[in-house]
Amino acid sequence: MEIWHNPRCSKSRAALAALNESGAEFSERRYLDDAPTAAELEDVLTRLGLEPWDITRMGEPVAKELGLKSAERDRARWIEILATHPSLIQRPIILTDDGRAHVARDEASIEAALGR
Repeated sequence: MEIWHNPRCSKSRAALAALNESGAEFSERRYLDDAPTAAELEDVLTRLGLEPWDITRMGEPVAKELGLKSAERDRARWIEILATHPSLIQRPIILTDDGRAHVARDEASIEAALGR
């Protein structure tokens, strides 16, 4: 199991704490310091069953600068934008060893990632 998170984010810290409390084995990826590649984002999006705009933090200043709210929904372009600007990626994301992924912003999503 792996968690992509930002330690400055309260939702990320809560998910990390829940994983620690569960006793699950996992690795921690601070995705702002170790940005995912376009290929990694493609894999995660497939695992999530989502499109890149579904996991984009539209309220971030760079999203506004890039005009993402009205931008054409071109999957490859959006993946490149997320790879270039990882702060736009919704957090935290938990990747499970069985191939699932969860945007773990609430307790139910965390529990689902833990297989509960």
